Amino acid sequence: MSIAELISKLNTLGFSESAFEHAAVDTVDQWAEALATVSGVPSDYVLTKTLIFKPKQPKSAPIAPVVVIAKGDSGTNSTLLGKELGLKDLRFANDDVLTNIFKTSKGSVSPFALGNVPAENVEHIKVVVDQALLADGVGKIAFHPLDSTRTVFIAPATLTSFLESVPGLAAFRPIDFEKLAAAAPAPKPAAAEKKPKKAAKKEVAEVVGSAKLGIEVTKEGDFAKWYQQVVTRSEMLDYYDVSGCYIVRPLAYFVWQQIQEFFDGGIRNLGVKNCYFPMFVSSRVLEREKDHIEGFAPEVAWVTRAGSSDLAEPLAIRPTSETVMYPYFAKWIQSYRDLPLKINQWCSVVRWEFKNPQPFLRTREFLWQEGHCAHLTKDEAMVEVRDILELYRRIYEELLAVPVIEGVKSEKEKFAGGVATTTVEGFIPTTGRGIQGGTSHYLGQNFSKMFNVVVEDPEATGAERPKLFVHQTSWGLSTRTIGVMVMVHGDDKGLVLPPRVAETQIVIVPCGITVKHTDEERRKLYDACLDVAHQLKQLGLRVETDLRDNYTPGFKFSHWELRGVPLRLEIGPKDLEKQSVLTVRRDTFAKQPVSRSDIETAIPALLETIQKDMLVKARKTMDERVKIVLDWENFVPTLNDKCLTLIPWCEREECEEQIKERSSRDSLGDEPEDDKAPSMGAKSLCLPYNQPAEPPIVPGQTKCIQCGHEAKRYALFGRSY
Repeated sequence: MSIAELISKLNTLGFSESAFEHAAVDTVDQWAEALATVSGVPSDYVLTKTLIFKPKQPKSAPIAPVVVIAKGDSGTNSTLLGKELGLKDLRFANDDVLTNIFKTSKGSVSPFALGNVPAENVEHIKVVVDQALLADGVGKIAFHPLDSTRTVFIAPATLTSFLESVPGLAAFRPIDFEKLAAAAPAPKPAAAEKKPKKAAKKEVAEVVGSAKLGIEVTKEGDFAKWYQQVVTRSEMLDYYDVSGCYIVRPLAYFVWQQIQEFFDGGIRNLGVKNCYFPMFVSSRVLEREKDHIEGFAPEVAWVTRAGSSDLAEPLAIRPTSETVMYPYFAKWIQSYRDLPLKINQWCSVVRWEFKNPQPFLRTREFLWQEGHCAHLTKDEAMVEVRDILELYRRIYEELLAVPVIEGVKSEKEKFAGGVATTTVEGFIPTTGRGIQGGTSHYLGQNFSKMFNVVVEDPEATGAERPKLFVHQTSWGLSTRTIGVMVMVHGDDKGLVLPPRVAETQIVIVPCGITVKHTDEERRKLYDACLDVAHQLKQLGLRVETDLRDNYTPGFKFSHWELRGVPLRLEIGPKDLEKQSVLTVRRDTFAKQPVSRSDIETAIPALLETIQKDMLVKARKTMDERVKIVLDWENFVPTLNDKCLTLIPWCEREECEEQIKERSSRDSLGDEPEDDKAPSMGAKSLCLPYNQPAEPPIVPGQTKCIQCGHEAKRYALFGRSY
């Protein structure tokens, strides 16, 4: 809903005035100060605050926010409110809830954001209104009309009418917050030493002097908000009006194109050909392989209507394409001579996640490639599985400068319907969590038996040769790669892009021009910038020249740093005299002058050095934070130190469940758990191919650290995304 649409709607509900414009505000106090400078506002009005809370609930449950509309000075204690509403652990909703469900942001939240809520979320929302706003004698109530730079003043009756007009929204509940606060027990005195700790945490989280064009929090201080700001303010991504879906903007899409180009070349060398299958799957086909689809069932999106008519058979939008493709494998493969069949498609898939969406990491629609192949033997299939995994490793390490650990998934974590799943696992140092980077599966004969993909045995003789079910593989990599890269390399100034995937590898900024310089001197400097840019472009480098004369060099530096450009070249009048340029690296901010005569060799070499150094730095950090743990007492403390663990493990599924439950309980203690708490249980990430040599796993002697059964090998366990 736009502001114009909102005002039009309010007009139908009795509002007949205009919105007042003022400076952007974040607090009630700032709001009062801003309105004091605006002429024409009502003489007597009530400032308000609109707060969005989220109760603790099962992760599989749809998000059920609580919207509180109160006087600006009313106490809104979340604990007391939660008890009043019968809800557990009421906490402020995170930025994902504000942006994905309400299409708003902190500072601009108002009751009118309810008009932006997707239909599937409306019925789960509870609305609470402060009785002080509805009392007799209340005149005008102030709200932001979706934007903290504007204010509208409406009557209580108009507020009530608006809430009643939101389709599907349950009746709001009036609460007397003054009475609620009076009934609360007196608070216990806080320990004196705790106050400075809270202040210190806030000080670390906020970037001093930041503006909304840049990053307002530190990566260490508020990682979730930092990530959301980096991907949006760098212009990698924008929010869309369908919850959980995002617009991939050119800066991020270029990274994906580089991945596509690299991987496409790799799989073509393996004999894989690209194709495209429709996105729709009939329910009849989807249900043929129930074990496989069981893991996706809650996330499958269904089309049930076309225009005004119900479909005779519901159609699913593909969550993955095994069941889409394999009926046609049975049609196309008539002889062992038709093998191997190797195809891949670049497409999007839909998985209707109910968890909090995260850009690039967990979205309802995402881009990926999915390969599907059929082989005569298991050995041929397994060779391909590892070949693909090696390409995935190279994408992360050679393109994105992100180190990964290769291994095989546990039985519990493997792909549903498959025999074995291999994986590359990444590590996010700021949170200490692992993240699955890409998977390559050996499906065995499970699907070929289901879809009757058979050939005659070429080794058999006689008229009636026995039929063999083919051995199949599938493998996939998605735009999650982009999110992993951002999380690993980004800093408090924004993106840090590896040169090989950066849309702009070099930006040239003219510096040192003042009012004392003539137009001719300015043109001479600009011409030098353009000459250097042309020289570098001839080498195949991707270069931008920022000649905007309405911004200072400092502003331009911040602009391109936020967007992660790997290398900045500064050219000023003194550089012209010396026939040199000043290079500034984005990853380290190291500066070095380079002679104009050496540019064609020095700049490409410097970009390669940046690419290599970024991987070396990230690998060093990961290696330092993957710890061998040989007893349970050190397991949870190691996780709490933001590390992953390598533990001797029995590989039993029941033991893995116990590790997850026990590590969650041991970490939790008496504190409440929420989405951001570090108390989530550990899970197996993979059984690494590269096993630690010391101390060795001794058959019959080395025990699993959790259950005491015989350990088979080291397993990588950790908290994960």
